[in-house]
Amino acid sequence: MQLLEGEKEQILDCVKEVLIESSKKSEDLIPILQKVQAKLGYLPALAMEKIAEGTGVSGADVYGLATFYNQFRLNPPGDHQVKVCLGTACYMVGGDITLESFERRMEIREGETSPDRRYSLERVACVGCCTMAPVVVVDNEVEGKVTPTRVDGIMLALEGESGKAKESRDAEKEEGEQK
Repeated sequence: MQLLEGEKEQILDCVKEVLIESSKKSEDLIPILQKVQAKLGYLPALAMEKIAEGTGVSGADVYGLATFYNQFRLNPPGDHQVKVCLGTACYMVGGDITLESFERRMEIREGETSPDRRYSLERVACVGCCTMAPVVVVDNEVEGKVTPTRVDGIMLALEGESGKAKESRDAEKEEGEQK
């Protein structure tokens, strides 16, 4: 994923700050990765490179650790996060079809974030709402009985919200530039 303007500096500053407050021992690699992800929302490749340099651990080992544990994400979270349940109950009634519908509609694959960073799509093992299967969690709101038609409705609602959010951000940016 390509970095947005100003992100490189933000990543470098974040890693530098975390490494200053950490012991830099290889056994502290997981807590270091956790702190960086907590600050950035994900672990970009540049951050992992700098963590490797700062701890003396190979870049391959840092990447291997980050990809081994599912608590770490390598893509930035989207403005709207969609999590599709593929637990047994959801899978049995079409959770996989729901996931495919979101992939087609968002034009991204599971585990990815859209290039404009508006949407991210994940699969989850179980949401705990089996009677509502197939279930999707959209921005922490549970949606039940999600069919491909409902996927279109959910996406239309998100696109409307994203448009309003973008207008608000643009207005704030313009206001800041005028000061």
